Amino acid sequence: MTYPRHALTGAIPAPASNQWTVRHRSVPRREPRPARSFAVQWIDRSGRHDDFVRLAPAMPLFEAAFSALGRGTLIPTAQGPVAIEDLLPGALVETTSGMAPLVWVGMMTIVPDSPAQGISPLRLYRVTTDAFGLNRPMPDLLLGPGARLLNRSPAVRSQHGCAAILEPIAPKADGMSVIEITPVSAVQVYHIGFLSHRTFVANGVEVESMHPGPVNSNRIDPGLMKTWLSMFPHIRHSGDFGPLCHPRIADDSRDSVHAA
Repeated sequence: MTYPRHALTGAIPAPASNQWTVRHRSVPRREPRPARSFAVQWIDRSGRHDDFVRLAPAMPLFEAAFSALGRGTLIPTAQGPVAIEDLLPGALVETTSGMAPLVWVGMMTIVPDSPAQGISPLRLYRVTTDAFGLNRPMPDLLLGPGARLLNRSPAVRSQHGCAAILEPIAPKADGMSVIEITPVSAVQVYHIGFLSHRTFVANGVEVESMHPGPVNSNRIDPGLMKTWLSMFPHIRHSGDFGPLCHPRIADDSRDSVHAA
């Protein structure tokens, strides 16, 4: 059998003059976003405990809810200070508005060489002893990017018209009192949640409990929203987190304030 020359050489014959050449535009494939592993412990209103570990996209929507307090942070409870890694849902935690049962503990691990750190790098912040005043903190306090501190200074009222405001930790990094750290080994970070938004003292510094702030579900992919809500089994809808206990400065602007 005689094969056409182009079949043997791999060459593609030129189209005849009465043929159309169809060119397809190359559409780049969207690479899937790297995932992180998120661990949850929780207790429902009937007192039933449960826990799970789940993969979810490495994006701020998820990361901010799990990355506030470093391992070793001391949390005041009815039994005395407890390291956050030893804290279990159901424990009575001393908050600034009274004792409250802990209902949710979230944890994630920052792994330096993971794909998630490549596309969504997270930093830690070491607040040195007495950075904000005597025993504030005591000892050093390790915070994650999801942490917010309560500022009760007199300047807050003149600047924002309120007695206190929640501020993200990242803008406070000055290389001396608050030091930004790039993890060189795996580090666990945590967040804790109550039935309502609260503040509590961690190592002598007043910080907030987990609250996502305003969540516009219409701007989030329904499947992604469903995955995000599944991280909080103690609620059914994002509105169940309730109002903020204090106004909050937005992460992306020192001038933008979320109302309480």
